[in-house]
Amino acid sequence: MSADLAPLWLTLRLAALVTALLLVLATPLAWWLARSRSRIVPVVEAVTALPLVLPPTVLGFYLLLAFNPGAALGAAWLSLSGTTLTFSFAGLVLASLIYSLPFTVQPLQAAFTLLGRAPMETAASLGARPLDAFLTVALPLSLRGYLTAAVLTFAHTLGEFGVVLMVGGNIPGQTRVISIAIYEKVETLDYGGAHLLAGLLLALSFAILLALYLLNAKDRRGGGR
Repeated sequence: MSADLAPLWLTLRLAALVTALLLVLATPLAWWLARSRSRIVPVVEAVTALPLVLPPTVLGFYLLLAFNPGAALGAAWLSLSGTTLTFSFAGLVLASLIYSLPFTVQPLQAAFTLLGRAPMETAASLGARPLDAFLTVALPLSLRGYLTAAVLTFAHTLGEFGVVLMVGGNIPGQTRVISIAIYEKVETLDYGGAHLLAGLLLALSFAILLALYLLNAKDRRGGGR
């Protein structure tokens, strides 16, 4: 494998893993936010959306403290796995899960809100248990939200910089993702290498978003007929 392309493959691996995990982990939270009438819903929504407004270095700093072996989370991980969360791929995954959480939760919450209560109530009246009703009714009717969440989460994770640099550093083959590799090449005045990696990331991000918008446009035209 070319040394220049190694950060790209690591970034794609990170983005794919984070996207897959968040689609599963964020579903119960998005479902609860869409259907709950609890007074704490706005508080939970605000906490979930914090990564959208916090500077990545701020979030990365607090995650670095939490992942440190001297902190409860870092110590628990060290005792279970024998490795540290800081400066490791596992740490990048966990940090990215938190940093990209709103990009998964918000599209899913919007899809579940648009779905309404009627389909689930109908399924319940026919004897379906809540989980069965979700898997056979709510999930298929919310696939557009899942697609949007997957694309946004994947694309957002591709471009992470501040959080992954604070938590993972710049270890070749382990934590050197493409955004950090680009920064390093600019620092060393290797503008040719920076152009190559930046161009690959730009083209990949554009292609992912273009595919999503073309699919949405096709659906809108189909719905209008």
